[in-house]
Amino acid sequence: MAMIRSNPTVTARRRTAHGQRTRQAILKTATDVASVEGLEGLSIGRLAAELGMSKSGLFAHFGSKEELQLAAIDTALEIYTAEVIQPAMAAQAGITRLEALTNAWLSYGERKVFRGGCFFAAVTVEFDSRPSVVRDRLVDLMQQWLNMIEQFIQEAKDLGELRPDVDASQLAFELHATMWGANAMAQLFEETKIAAQTRRAIADRLNAVRPC
Repeated sequence: MAMIRSNPTVTARRRTAHGQRTRQAILKTATDVASVEGLEGLSIGRLAAELGMSKSGLFAHFGSKEELQLAAIDTALEIYTAEVIQPAMAAQAGITRLEALTNAWLSYGERKVFRGGCFFAAVTVEFDSRPSVVRDRLVDLMQQWLNMIEQFIQEAKDLGELRPDVDASQLAFELHATMWGANAMAQLFEETKIAAQTRRAIADRLNAVRPC
């Protein structure tokens, strides 16, 4: 009976797929660890212990700590996009979309999508005064986030749902600061009422800038 030989191309694809799954599992764990301990808390040894992998097996996926940190940021962004941005984009443009964004963000925090709360709220504080490639990436993402909030506000203004004198950039800053501050308080005090207080603060601010 002839020996059944595997197809080298299929075998290579399976290995590639398995490697991708392993890499994604590593990075999901990395985002959870970083949301609690920061990106500097990530190390090959720390993740190997968390995942029950060998250091050599894990090191094969990342050539340096910086590469691991950047890959963790990209993975966190994919999750953040699915949890917060996509639900907002699915909503009707204007105040409805702006409210959908803030509600999705609050839900994402309440459900502990990341172990330590909002991944980006945690790591941006860690790198805010530390020049590096990692900081540059975080600054770029933060600016995109603020621009998006500002765009949603401007859409609401154009539709007549917010007063024409509203400063879209300033209001975007205020909403962002409220959400980021709420994340810090929720992690520190571990009180569920903070989410309700944040919803009220955002609703009050938006109501204050609606047309009379």
